[in-house]
Amino acid sequence: MGHKEYSVTDILDILRRAKAKDSIRRITRATGMDRNTIRSYLRIAATHGFTDIVPDDELAEIASAVIREVHGCDAKNLEPGACAPLLPHRELLSGWLDTEKLTLKKVHIKLGRMGVAVTYSTLYRYAREELGFGGQKVTVRMAETEPGEVAQTDFGKMGLVFDPESGRNRVLHALVVTLIRSRYLYVYLTYLQTFEAVINGLENAWTTFNGVTRRLIIDNMKTAVVKADRYEPVFTRTFLDYSQHRGFIIDSAVVRHPEGKGPSKTRYGT
Repeated sequence: MGHKEYSVTDILDILRRAKAKDSIRRITRATGMDRNTIRSYLRIAATHGFTDIVPDDELAEIASAVIREVHGCDAKNLEPGACAPLLPHRELLSGWLDTEKLTLKKVHIKLGRMGVAVTYSTLYRYAREELGFGGQKVTVRMAETEPGEVAQTDFGKMGLVFDPESGRNRVLHALVVTLIRSRYLYVYLTYLQTFEAVINGLENAWTTFNGVTRRLIIDNMKTAVVKADRYEPVFTRTFLDYSQHRGFIIDSAVVRHPEGKGPSKTRYGT
C-alpha cells in the first residue's frame, strides 16, 4: 500500500470506530486518514477475525496482525514546505490570534521583526489550516443522542485569580465536561492547561457522572490535538492512548454539523 505507515494505536483506533458502527466517511473525518487506506486496513483486519462483535480485548492483537502484514511498506516523510518556519511558533501565533485578537497583517509584521521570513499568503494558509483562523462561527442544533452516549469538553477562561502558592494573580481556566443529552456538566478549575490537568479533570468528571461516555467531543485542545483542523484533526498519541485505555472514542468539534460542538446552556465566569 502506497500510504503513510501507521502504528498499532492508529489501527486500533480504526477498529474501535468500525466496531462502534461508524461509517468510512466518519472514520476518515475523525482520523484524517485516506478512506481507501481505511478500507484496506479493515479488509486485512477481517482476514484476522475482525467483526463488529469481536471482544474488545482482542482488538489490539488484530491491530498488531494488520501492522505485521503491511509493515514492509515505506513510510513517507512529509515535507512541511513553506510553513516550516512557523511550526516552532504555533503556540505564540495561537495566542496572538485567539487571545490578543491581533489581525493577521499585524501578526505578519511581528513575525518579520522576529526574523521569521514567510509570505503573507503562507501565514494565512497556515493560520487557516492549522489554527482555524477565518472560519465562520456558526452553531447548529445538536443531534439527539442516547443518555451517557456523548460528552464534550473544552477549556474556558475564568480570568485573573490570586494564587496563594505563587503569591500572584494567575489566569484561572475551567475544563468543562458536558453531557450532550442532559447538558449536565462538570467543571474542573486549573491554572494550567496541561495534559495532566486535562486527565485529572476528565477522571473527576467520570467519577461524578458515575461512568465514561462512549464518545468525547473535544474542541482542538493543544494537549489533545496535534493538528487543529476543522475536519481532519490529528490527535496526540498520549491522548489517543488514554482514550483507548478508558474505552471512549474521540470526536472533534465540527462547525456546521449536528455532531459538532453545541452551545452550552450554562454561562460561567469570574
